[in-house]
Amino acid sequence: MAETIRQVDYYYMVAPNKAGEACRVLDALKAAGINLLAFSGFPSGRRAQLDFIPEDPAAFVRAARAAKLKLSRRKRGFLIQGEDRAGAICEVLARLANARINVTAVDAACAGARRYGAILWVKPADHKRAAKVLGA
Repeated sequence: MAETIRQVDYYYMVAPNKAGEACRVLDALKAAGINLLAFSGFPSGRRAQLDFIPEDPAAFVRAARAAKLKLSRRKRGFLIQGEDRAGAICEVLARLANARINVTAVDAACAGARRYGAILWVKPADHKRAAKVLGA
């Protein structure tokens, strides 16, 4: 089974790097009925960056505003889903490398039931070309 690769909108916010902060933000989104396709959080200096890939970007932005969350402007990335196998993500990355497109970041994980998912980012100037290479 081949991968499904699609372009997605994502947003990020900077938050205090303290216990429970991501949960507070995610709980506000849950209360608004927001479904996320992916979420990532990591330290950034003395703060933390929270990345959101919402299923419905417009509803996500409305809910974030209502919760007084300060979001970045819309950015673009890729959501990859496929059958888990040895080298699966390497095959995707090789397509970009062969086109001389540098990957800014990638997070991949096994999803169970022999499936995996990944989120991948390239520089904005490379996004259109990467989409063509990836068939997204």
